[in-house]
Amino acid sequence: MTHWFHRNPLKATAPVSFNFYGVATTPAAAKVCNDMRLSRTRLLELFTDSSCNPEMMKNATDLYFSLLQGFILSLDDSSQECKLRYIQNFKWTDTLQGQVPSAQQDAVFELVSMGFNVALWYTKYASRLAGKEDITEDEAKDVHRSLKIAAGIFKHLKESHIPKLITPVEKGRDLEARLIDSYIIQCQAEAQEVTIARAIELKHNPGLIAALAYETANFYQKADQTLSSLDPTYAGKWRKYLNLKTCFYMAYAYCYHGQTLLASDKCGEAIRSLQESEKFFAKAEALCKEYGETKGPGTTAKPSGHLFFRKLGNLIKNTLEKCQRENGFIYFQKVPAEAPQLELKANYGLVEPVPFEFPALNAHWTPETLAAFDLTKRPKDDTAKPKPDEEVKPLKEPDIKPQKDSGCQIS
Repeated sequence: MTHWFHRNPLKATAPVSFNFYGVATTPAAAKVCNDMRLSRTRLLELFTDSSCNPEMMKNATDLYFSLLQGFILSLDDSSQECKLRYIQNFKWTDTLQGQVPSAQQDAVFELVSMGFNVALWYTKYASRLAGKEDITEDEAKDVHRSLKIAAGIFKHLKESHIPKLITPVEKGRDLEARLIDSYIIQCQAEAQEVTIARAIELKHNPGLIAALAYETANFYQKADQTLSSLDPTYAGKWRKYLNLKTCFYMAYAYCYHGQTLLASDKCGEAIRSLQESEKFFAKAEALCKEYGETKGPGTTAKPSGHLFFRKLGNLIKNTLEKCQRENGFIYFQKVPAEAPQLELKANYGLVEPVPFEFPALNAHWTPETLAAFDLTKRPKDDTAKPKPDEEVKPLKEPDIKPQKDSGCQIS
């Protein structure tokens, strides 16, 4: 079984020095600031390092986020916000809307923006691993796990941290509910693709495979509907991907449902189900071409040339021919005019996000360290004049353009 996943670009950010000369009045306070600068720089480097693995990413994120929490959390567990929350300005671009950044003088904005990028990294790691030839069972499990982790991070940001932002999220921006929801659902759908591949490989009951495929198609359709009110200039290519995956997995569902009907001696209905599968596959094929021709952020690829796509086409053709032969020799059943209604519910294999929490406050943050930050010594013109919009350099990603049009083989 093979896979191909669309990916939007990572968010880019302006450098942050955390140099609070005069404000950080002790060596301990200055060290925390220096550690934050170094750990942030290291984390940003790992986003584009193709040798980075989940363990390296978790170590880097735990370190930076545990230090950043000192700008957000109260040390005495009270509801009062930390005095350092608004001391630093942060700039981040958008995955869809180009290189003009949004800026907020708020450490929570940094927390959710960097967290968003970490979730994106897990999806890109999964995609890169799934693009390998001869992927092993353990690697397939890593793909599955990484997508569930990403979904959990997106969900945690949406529910627990984005609502704490002082400045409302701009419409159509990454942190808006529509986009976050689409990312969550897409991660779940793609993880279920791995489940379906495993079920097919182990020759599980066709009824289970059909139900999983149908649930996965519904996930993709829901993700697309969530994006439907966004400007197509930004979301058009992403939506083509979600549309083609919807049709692709509806084709899978009808194909395996046809096998279930044939096993129940309902050959006429099986033929009609396979004919419906052919229709959805043809729609997916047309959408593959449209996807390749649509301009916008995201992966450059020709999905119809991928093995994952060609394999399904052959399966539908061979299964339909088998049903037609059986009907001509044995059953002689009439083929219904209406396609069978898919009322399939998978009892196994459905994907839920892995729960995520940010790490605890770093041990270097003590009451003494926090007290050593003297906000009265900040420069008076620190926030007086907002700087004009400036471009933030995009991250040089290793996987925006795939090396070749091949999927991954899960064996």
